[in-house]
Amino acid sequence: MDSVNSNELIQPLLQNSATNINALVKHKAVQGSEQQDLNTRAWIETKKLWHIVGPSIFSRVASYSMNVVTQAFAGHLGEVELASVSIANTVIVGFNFGFLLGMASALETLCGQAFGAKRYNLLGIYMQRSWIVLCLCSFMLLPLYVYATPVLKVLGQPDDVAEQSGQLALWFIPMHFSFAFQCPLQRFLQSQLKTGVLMWVSLSAFVIHVVISWLFVFQFEMGVIGAAIALDISWWVLVLGMLGYTVWGGCPQTWTGFSMQAFSGLWDFTRLSAAAGVMLCLENWYYRILILMTGNLKNATIAVDALSVCMSINGWEMMIPLAFFAATGVRVANELGAGNWKAAKFAAKVAVIQSTIIGIVFCALVLLLHNQIAYIFSSSSQVIGAVNKFSYLLAFTILLNSVQPVLSGVAVGSGWQAWVAYVNLTCYYLIGIPIGIVLGWFLDFGVEGIWGGMIFGGTAIQTGILAIITIHRNWEKEAENASTNIRKLSSPIPDLLS
Repeated sequence: MDSVNSNELIQPLLQNSATNINALVKHKAVQGSEQQDLNTRAWIETKKLWHIVGPSIFSRVASYSMNVVTQAFAGHLGEVELASVSIANTVIVGFNFGFLLGMASALETLCGQAFGAKRYNLLGIYMQRSWIVLCLCSFMLLPLYVYATPVLKVLGQPDDVAEQSGQLALWFIPMHFSFAFQCPLQRFLQSQLKTGVLMWVSLSAFVIHVVISWLFVFQFEMGVIGAAIALDISWWVLVLGMLGYTVWGGCPQTWTGFSMQAFSGLWDFTRLSAAAGVMLCLENWYYRILILMTGNLKNATIAVDALSVCMSINGWEMMIPLAFFAATGVRVANELGAGNWKAAKFAAKVAVIQSTIIGIVFCALVLLLHNQIAYIFSSSSQVIGAVNKFSYLLAFTILLNSVQPVLSGVAVGSGWQAWVAYVNLTCYYLIGIPIGIVLGWFLDFGVEGIWGGMIFGGTAIQTGILAIITIHRNWEKEAENASTNIRKLSSPIPDLLS
């Protein structure tokens, strides 16, 4: 009897144990399958992302390097020359470029979603509309170039720097008008994944720029004016290269020639472009204002030179996050236009993670090479020492800026420009700059106080807010909104994003 009871007890236990083991094996198999599926999805998305990011990094680094080359040539002419080129190019040109670049980013939303929905014929029409709107804005922004000298003096810049910066600003006007064509062309090509041409055109323009800068500055002894003319020519090489590719058969589906439709719906297009322009120019202007504020401190020339070097290094590395910005905007817009909201959300996650990892690497490099990085731009021991002092702030700025542009790319791809503009205005100009002023002047921390206040008070808060909004956004609803907008685009005179 005991033996029978014992066997009866053991049998269910064995059966339960076998059942549990089978369940565990199945659970692990499902987990393994899900993990494999996640890895596969991540790899596929990475390939799609880097199809845009890789060439975009190259083209943006090459384009930005033209500005760096100009600064480097000016820096070896003298400290005043370096400061004047930095002010004219970083502040005057940078202010205007930031606004025009932002306005052109409306194409990332419209062209990206239209391409995802296979409405190819609309891309060329929208680019032409962008040309019209940006050209008109370029004329409206001309007074900033014409009256650069008195404006810079009012803002507290030293007289010698303000005078030469104002003179250079006039020579930069041809480059200013190139932005009205270059920015839309770049976004038009990116939206349809034609990034290879951007890489080769940018490389050609960079090589031409190095050669003609050396000729104008040293061989023809034209000084900083020669450097400005070289930069004008190089930016127009970019425009003509991309335009030639587009018009002469490079985009047969999306470019069908010039159309009168480009003149229809201009007011709605201008509204969307203005919202995008405000969003991005508030970001671009932020660190330009940092340089202007530094110009009012004691020993301003050295401070401006050192900060300009740091901003040039930051801007150079920033081409990588900006490439992620562009790629994320395209990927999110393409997937939302096709109705794939899960793929759009996943693309945003992959982009943020990969850009952050790259930012950590460059942050570490700046900390390791803190006493050597300034030699690229200046041979002045004072400037090199000041840059060394600011290196830890530069490293943290690079780290933070590896996340923020990607989140902005999600906003652009989804068409959230208007409300992100309010976030930028609040964080940067109502929080960041006042904190920088308090730390820099009232608490006498100088440049480090201004810069630190603007980073921790403005950029960090803005990045946190964008991250929270992106995480909690209703992505399925975003896909529905994109589909609605695509249907509107099908009308003869489309209504744009409201």
